[in-house]
Order: sequence, then C-alpha cells, then structure tokens
Amino acid sequence: MTRHWRRPLLLGALMLLAQLAHAQYSWIDAKGTRVFSDRPPPPGTPANRILKGPRPAVPPAAIDGPAAPSDAPAASAPAKPPTLAEQDAAFRQRQAKREEDARKTQEAAAQKAATDERCAMARQEEMQMTNGTRISQVDARGERYFLSDEERARRAEVARRALRDCR
Repeated sequence: MTRHWRRPLLLGALMLLAQLAHAQYSWIDAKGTRVFSDRPPPPGTPANRILKGPRPAVPPAAIDGPAAPSDAPAASAPAKPPTLAEQDAAFRQRQAKREEDARKTQEAAAQKAATDERCAMARQEEMQMTNGTRISQVDARGERYFLSDEERARRAEVARRALRDCR
C-alpha cells in the first residue's frame, strides 16, 4: 500500500511556509486571529495590533531628529577606510603592547618565584633556630662547632624579619 496522500499534504505545508516567509505584514485581526499577508492591514487597524510591517528606508530618528547645524563639519560623509600603512602601524603597536605585557608578566612571575624561594628558606631557618635541637657548623679551619643560644636567637630574629615581607 503506497502513501501518496502524504505528498500533497507535504507540498501544501511547504507552500504555506514559503508564503509566510515572504509575508511582509503580520497583524491580529478583529477576531483575534494572526494574519500574514503581502498587503498592508486594513485601514482602522490599531497600531498596537500590527506585529510586522515593511521596514522604512530611512530610520525614524533621522526623520524626527533635529537638523544638523550648517557650520558643523560634515559628519555624514563616510569615513575613509584606513590605508595599509595605517593598518600596519596599528598592528605593530598592538604587537609591541602584547610583547611588553608578556615581558612584564614574565618578570612578575620570576620576581614572585624568587620571593617564594626566599620566604621558604626564611621559614626553614626560623624553624631550625627555634625547634630546640643543637645545630653544628664547620668553621674556616674545618672544625665543627655548635651555635650558642645567643647566635640562634639572633638568626631566628633575622629569619622573622625576613618573614614579615612574606605575608
């Protein structure tokens, strides 16, 4: 059994869609039905019921707007597109700005990394000087000696001063 009845229905739907796509006007009539047409709505149709109409060739602001003074420069003259030299100069400026921003970002990252390293070393030094274990070092002659309590306190204070900049 063939389904030939679907073709006319499909064709009719396509024709209706084509008409709706080309309709220039749309309004709601007195019965509340939405109407699509290539002709304007009948006279007497309230403006708030007209949903779609042709676009005016001149924008309404240009019709109702104030006239430009005669001594004003001709603002209505179309702006000339930039020349290739101007476009190239603008490109080079943007490129230089991008490179400068990248350089500044890289310097800031390097400075932050150095600060983080100094802070980590200061935290470690402060922890070693205050944890109570004996700390030994080697002097210029190669002999081992232990830090005195005064030397540990002095070095802990130096580490604390360095840590103030880290917060």
